Amino acid sequence: MIKRMLGITLIAMGISFAVSAQGDYERSIGIRIAPETYYDLFALSYKTFLSDAGAIEFNAGGGTKGYYYTNNRYHPFSLSVSGAYQHHFDIPVQGLKWFVGGGLTAYNAFSGEKRYRGFGFGFFPTGGADYKFPLIPLNLSVDYRPTIFFARPDYYDSFHASNFGISARYVIGGR
Repeated sequence: MIKRMLGITLIAMGISFAVSAQGDYERSIGIRIAPETYYDLFALSYKTFLSDAGAIEFNAGGGTKGYYYTNNRYHPFSLSVSGAYQHHFDIPVQGLKWFVGGGLTAYNAFSGEKRYRGFGFGFFPTGGADYKFPLIPLNLSVDYRPTIFFARPDYYDSFHASNFGISARYVIGGR
């Protein structure tokens, strides 16, 4: 009886995944990794479409600049949030689109030394590519977000040019 119920449940889940994975998507949730970024190295990512072409993406995460002295006196660490609007354009490949847009980011850096510690706030233009696999509920995207900061701790630059990210998200709803 239990094996039969488990089998029916797995078949129903497979059918629902296949149905939700068809065509474009409405929402997705997953992770974004930006290896060269100290304030959002790893972030949770949520993306939702407002229209056929317009989407917003929210990220919440953290990262480190990687400064560890031998006496382990401090380890700078940041927590961050960001939000961006993205306008998507079709590419003649099923599931693939490119996008441009912009957004805001804020972070707080924690450290034992004052010059590394504090609040950062800035804006960024963004651009990239977004791919929704046609048969599975998976979305992958790559993006570039060069960020200009209005507020930041003393040590950090006011322009961060190397913010390249990769996102992998589970698709929640199809269109």
